[in-house]
Formats: sequence, structure tokens, C-alpha cells
Amino acid sequence: MKRKKTSSSKQQTVTATCSHLPDECWEIIFRLIINDDDNSNKCGILNPLSLVSKQFLSVTDRLRLTLRVYGDEELHRISERFTNLNSIVLAIFCIDSDELLRKISRFQWKQLRSLSLSDRPSIPTNGLRAFSQKITTLTSLNFSQIPSLSSSDLFLIAECFPLLEELNLSHSTNCKNYTSYVDGVEALSLALIKLRKVNLSSFPINNQSLFHLFNNCKYLEDVIIFECDEITRAGLASAIRERPTLRSLSFSTSDLNEEHRQLFATSHFIDSLVSLKGLTCLVFNYLNISDELLYSIAREDLPLTRLDLPFCTNYSYNGILCLLSKCRRIQHLNLQCAVFLNDQNVVQLSSILGDLVSINLSVCMELTESALFALVKNCPSLSEIKMERIGRLSDIVGNSDSLGKLCVYPQLKSLYLGDNSWLSDKILIMVASSFPNLLLLDLESCNHISEGICQVLRKCCKIRHLNLADCSRVKLLGMNFVPNLEVLNLSYTEVDDEILYLISKNCSGLLQLHLDDCSGVTKKGLECVRKNCRQLREHGCIIPSSHMQQL
Repeated sequence: MKRKKTSSSKQQTVTATCSHLPDECWEIIFRLIINDDDNSNKCGILNPLSLVSKQFLSVTDRLRLTLRVYGDEELHRISERFTNLNSIVLAIFCIDSDELLRKISRFQWKQLRSLSLSDRPSIPTNGLRAFSQKITTLTSLNFSQIPSLSSSDLFLIAECFPLLEELNLSHSTNCKNYTSYVDGVEALSLALIKLRKVNLSSFPINNQSLFHLFNNCKYLEDVIIFECDEITRAGLASAIRERPTLRSLSFSTSDLNEEHRQLFATSHFIDSLVSLKGLTCLVFNYLNISDELLYSIAREDLPLTRLDLPFCTNYSYNGILCLLSKCRRIQHLNLQCAVFLNDQNVVQLSSILGDLVSINLSVCMELTESALFALVKNCPSLSEIKMERIGRLSDIVGNSDSLGKLCVYPQLKSLYLGDNSWLSDKILIMVASSFPNLLLLDLESCNHISEGICQVLRKCCKIRHLNLADCSRVKLLGMNFVPNLEVLNLSYTEVDDEILYLISKNCSGLLQLHLDDCSGVTKKGLECVRKNCRQLREHGCIIPSSHMQQL
């Protein structure tokens, strides 16, 4: 009884002390927690905090900046609670988007800056017009994945949202009549005088439209144009000349046939590219480039911090070494499918990449896990590594002395090792011992791992995101308490109700659980997860198709 009294007394003292702190202090504290969070999952942090007290609920409500709207039933209550919202996302399955936009506009959130209407059949024209008349602060608009987007819709955007700084129209039409969109794109480029960032991937844009965009948008800094058939190297080069202030360029064509790819390394194109003296981000996907292009970038010493060349061809190790030796500010590097790379090359590159934060060396078939350890040893800021489908096993694994000499590298937070058939439990445990602070581990299609994953979870107790999809031999029966796990993918595995029961007891903080094509799962197992994992978001638990009828 004395212990209970003491405990209760302490609890009351703490509560009383906390209650005297003003909301402003708690808001500062919560903001620090959010900013320090490596996973950037604000909802995952705010949700449990909001349950502590009414005061904490009030503070966390003010910190919520993004809201996903499913219907209009509780819009009034939402507007009173979340007063600092700056971004609204309309859910895909909203029945009447026009009416919902009208109702949202009535609340006149003064700080609203962003609106997302992606993944729907068409643009809600009437609702947008009403929305724009009431809310004039919008600077970001997302219309991606809208198959019926027309040229008249572009004129509507230009008319209603002249203050836009960011516009996403990617994958937003099935139309192949590129000339019918020229006038619409020109209208956008003339109206959106503040436009800084645009995503037109898989959009019917041609050389003429691209020229209008680059010529008229004086503040344009960031352009993403993946899979655009009608843009040629000459057209892209001419457009670049019109916008020398461009800081980020991401480009690819949709022709993935290596034999038919045009060479994006002519002298005219290279001269245009290196004229971008402020270029910090360059992303070329599936392009036919050359060492001469890389040498030219190196000679100009462009201030690149991001270089992505996934599946690019016709360049060599000498070219990439020259560029990275000169441009030493690189923080993000993607050399996916650079078939010439070997372990020795990676050791040499890692020694000159002191600022590296993330790297992708997937599908580099000559690499081994020796390259992985060279990177973390030589790059102290490296937090993300992708080495999926790399070549083979090195001698380091079979050498017990080498295993004993492996160090701990606390900086690594995300590791992607999917589709590596050589990855065994022994190697996996070794990796886990070296990277205790992992937050994300992706092992998709690693078919030789089994019980070892349980030891990994014990050694890497901070893991939040674990992907075991298509790991046919994985065993989770020895799983212990994993409090931080938020996303778990067990699709295409032998998971059954017994394992689901274990997961529900040990992973109560789950936000998403993927169970595609898991034939061993029944309604009983799913109900167990739903009962014990109360934070699972709506539709976060993906139900196996074979059991849809049961639920």
C-alpha cells in the first residue's frame, strides 16, 4: 500500500508540474521531437502524445499541418481543431469532389498553401472555381494521375491559381495528341509567373511547349520531365538555354530500348547543360550519355549535391571518378546498374565522398558486401544504402576473423538488400550487429533468410519499417517485443494466424501491415491484429484477396 501511495503521489506531482507549463513551451518541445525524428512520421509521434491529456491534444492539434479529407461530415469540427493546416489531400474515393471543395472553401483556412487532387477520373471544375474564389493563398497544386486532363483544364488552372509555385501534372492524361496541349501549356507559363517547380512526367509535352515553359517562367528552378517521348536532345538543349537559373533537372525518355536511345552527349547538349552554373541536382534515367559529358561537368565544377544516373549507358568508371573527384559536394548518388563497378572502385569512390548521405548501387553485379562496409567506414554521414540484386558473396563472410573485426556504424538508418539470393541468416545477423540504429530494413525476395530475422529485430530494436515480402522461408515465431515497428510487409510469405497473433502482441504500434496473397491467413488472424494493433490506419491492413468475402 505504501508503494502504491508513493507511486500515486509521484504521478500527481509530475502531472501537476506539467500542467503549469504553458502551451507554448510544450509546442516548442514537440516541434523539436518532430524535427529530430529520422523517420519524418509526424502523425506517428503526434498520435500518442495527443492521448496524454487534453492540453497535449490541444497542442498537437496546432502542430498538424496536413489533413486527408474523406468526406464533409466533420469538416466544421476539423476546422475548429486544426487551425494551422497548410495542406489538404482529398482522398481518392471521395464521392463528390466538387461539393467537398465548395464546403472546404467556406472555412477559409488562412494558411492553406497546398491542395492534392491526384488519382481521380477528372478534375472537379466547378468545385475548383469556387475554391479559388474563397482561398487565394494556394501555392502548390497536385493533379497527378488524372487520365482525362484536357487542355481546357490547363486554362482553368492558369485562371484560378496565378500564385502557384509548384505544379504536379505527372501521369495526368492518356491523350497522345501533343499539339492539342501547346496552347494550354503556354497559357500556364504566361499566367504562373511565380512557378518554381513543375512535374510533367508522362505528360503530352513537346519541344515547343517546353520552350514556352522555360522561356516564360522566370523563376523556374526545378523541372521533372520523365518519360516524355516528344522531347529531343535538341529541344531540351534549346529550352535549357532560356532558363540559366535552373537548379534541378530530372529527365528521361520512355524508350528503354538501348539500341534506339539517342545520344544525349552531343557538343550542343553538353554546352547547354554546363551553362547551368547553379545546377545542384541532375537526374538522368535510362539515357545514353558519355564520359565526355561527365568530364565537362567536372571541368565546370557545377555545385552538384545530387547525381542520379540509374540505367544510363555509354559511360565508364573513369568518367564518374573524374566528376566525383571534382564535385565533392555530392550528398546523394545513384549509379544503379553501373555494370563496370567493382569493390575496389567503390573503395576508391568512398574515400572522396565525405558528404555522402545516400547511395544506390543496386544491380551492380560485380559488387559484394565488402563494398557495403567500405562505404559505411569511409562516409561518416551515410544514412541510406541501396544494394539490391548485387553480385556475389565475398571472402569476408566465410572468414571468422573478419567477422570479429567488423565495427559498429551507428550512422546508417536505411538499408535495402532486396533480391540478394546469397543473403543468409549468418550474414544478416552480422549486418544487424554492425548497424544497430537501423530504422528501415528492406529484404524483399531474399529467399535464404529464415529464423535470423528475429535476432535482427533484437539487435536493431529501433526498426520502424521492415519489408519481408516474398521471403518464402522467413520465420517469425521467435519474435520478441518490437515497440517501434510501424510498417511491416509480409506479402507473398507463409505467414499464418499463429504468426499474426504473435505480431499483434509484440508490434502494437503498427501503422501498416501488408498481407497480399498470404493464403495461410484467415479472418480470425486479421481480427486479432485489428484488436491489438489499434493504431493501424484506415486501409493500412491490406487484406488477402482470397479472404475478402469472409470480411
